[in-house]
Order: sequence, then C-alpha cells, then structure tokens
Amino acid sequence: MSRVRRLVGLFCVALLVSGCSGTGDQPGEPVAPFHPATVSARPTTPTKPANSFTVVATGDVLIHPALTEQAEADGKGKRDYAPLLAGIKPVIENADLAICHMEVPIATADGPFEGYPLFYAPPEVATAVAATGYDTCSTASNHTLDHGADGVKSTLDALDAAKIGHTGSARTEQEAETPLIREVNGVKVGQVSFTFGFNQGTSLPEPWMANKLSVDAVLAAARKARAAGAEVVIASLHWGIENQHEPTADQQSMAEQILADPAVDLIVGHHAHVVQPFQKFGDKWVAYGLGNSVAKHEEPKGDTEEGVIARFRFTKTDVGWRVDKAEYIPTLVDLGPPIRLRDLTTDTTVDSARKQEALDRTDGVVMSLDPPGLTRP
Repeated sequence: MSRVRRLVGLFCVALLVSGCSGTGDQPGEPVAPFHPATVSARPTTPTKPANSFTVVATGDVLIHPALTEQAEADGKGKRDYAPLLAGIKPVIENADLAICHMEVPIATADGPFEGYPLFYAPPEVATAVAATGYDTCSTASNHTLDHGADGVKSTLDALDAAKIGHTGSARTEQEAETPLIREVNGVKVGQVSFTFGFNQGTSLPEPWMANKLSVDAVLAAARKARAAGAEVVIASLHWGIENQHEPTADQQSMAEQILADPAVDLIVGHHAHVVQPFQKFGDKWVAYGLGNSVAKHEEPKGDTEEGVIARFRFTKTDVGWRVDKAEYIPTLVDLGPPIRLRDLTTDTTVDSARKQEALDRTDGVVMSLDPPGLTRP
C-alpha cells in the first residue's frame, strides 16, 4: 500500500509542476475526489499466481465515544486510532483488496464529534483505516444521513484525503453515477454498496445521495460497473436485524436472487452488529453479516464485540473469475484497557476463556448453514 501511495504522490507532484490546479492541498480548499479506478490496490508478488487475487472484508466501523477516548490516549492528546486496529493489520495489508464498512459519518477536524444515536466520528478514523491497509470502504448504512448532506460530504472528503475509495453515498449526481472500480493484480474489480434504509427518515436530500437497497437496484449498479470494465463485482449490503445472528428470509431471498445474476460475484453484509452465517449459492458466496469490526457499546453484550474477517481468493477459470478458497478469521474487540481489536487466530494476549467463548460462538454461527469448503486458519 505504501509503495502505491508514494507513486500516487509522485504523480500528483508532477501534475503540480506542470501547472495543474484544484488539488485541494491549499488551506480552505475542498479535497478533490479520489477516483482509484486505475490504481493497483496491491502490487503482484512473485509468489502469487497472476491469475488470482485475494479480497478481505470486515464489519462495522462503529466509533463510539470510548474509542475516541482510547485514540486520544494512544495519541497522547492527538487522536490516533491506528493502535486500535493494529491487531488485524497483517491480514488486511496482505490482501490484494481490503474492504471496510464505514458505518458512521465522519466530521471535519473541528467536529463536533458524537456517538449514538447520531454518530459523527473524527477524520483520523479514515487515516487509521488507510494505515491499516484498507483500500475501499462501503458507506451506505442506516447512519449515512445522520447529519444530512453535510455529513455525507465530510465523510467522503475524509476518505478522499486518506486515499480510500468509497461507494454507497455521493456528493454529486455525477459521483453517484460513477462506479467504483479498482485494479487488483491487473483485474478490474467493481464494488457497490446499498442499505435497507436510514435512521433520519426515508426521504433523501437528493435521490442520488445514498443507495437504497433492492435487488433491482443492486443489479443495475453491478451491470453499470460491468459496462465500465469491471470483471468482478462485489456487493456490500447493509441489511438484517440488529443483534440477530440468523439471516432473515428477506436476506436469504435477496442473496439468492442477486447471486443468480452474472453481474454480481460476491456479497458481504453488515448491520446486525453480531456475526451472521456464510452461505454458498452455486459457486458464489454471501457473508450475511460480519459483525462489528470496532465498537464499544455502552452495554457490551459479548457477541457485539465479536466479528469476522471474510477472506476470499478469486481465480480465473474457463467461465470467468470464481472464488476457489473461502475463509473466515474471528476477531474480538478486547475492552482492555487498552481497547484493542484482536485477531483470534494469532493473538495470545486475550483471556483464554473469553477467547474460547468467542471462537465457539463465531464458529457455530458462521458454519450454521453448513457452507461447503469454508474454513478458518
């Protein structure tokens, strides 16, 4: 990731020398939208087959005030969320494409910063997400409109500043109509993002500002990404019932319909704040709910601190790109102090009883629909 960003930085310097303007680097200027369609998410390593790439996706980035207090302590007065996420960094940065779900709006540097029910996270969250190795974030959630159009703009400005691709909400109609496509090991991968609804009413300030979930809408966006050159399309869907491990009948029906269409290759889901199962329809996968990636609820329930990293390897076949390896990596928000996100497949610091409880519950839920071929490290 760092080498790619250095190359992007050198390119931007070259543009400045040539006299281009509108970079957004001057105080008071808006940050220019970052469109990473032609930027490789990761350089191909010699040991990786040229005809394959890996994708990881994680659950809700849900910034409660306690996480910001921890970031201030870690930053010694400044806000630094990177230590919070450091436990999963090896998995995230080693993937060819790493996708986060930005559950909450991001404010400007001056705030105000808020928790539940109308979230507004500090912009350093985006910086930490980038430093952890993420390439893109889905932004369509029930909290997308917590602060209206201003919140949508400041969120996407912060992600642009951190060089994180995004999809699911938009500042302009043109931006909404432009598919997010990343070049991953020479393969163009599209991503779309949709939510079941919004906490602040059902009407949007503009109809294009955030994506409302329906089978037809997802497929239309996926086909648009295909028309723009995407060879693989991943759908990030915000759906289900909070605190319920079982996917609803609607989730299962929608997943089956969406994956039956050649436009979509994979579904990763969010919103329940607890882990939900994986399922396979034909040769395509859906991870119904990845749980919380990071969160600190006022009343932790145990399973709200548990999540999974979904990892899929796509390989080129005679009929196109297909997942030939599917894995899940259980995670835990260790409430500390300090608060830290742990990879339970490698971490040795978590209390053994708590670790086993999280593993047993996560294994049971993720595997409850008996998906063939799914494993965990």
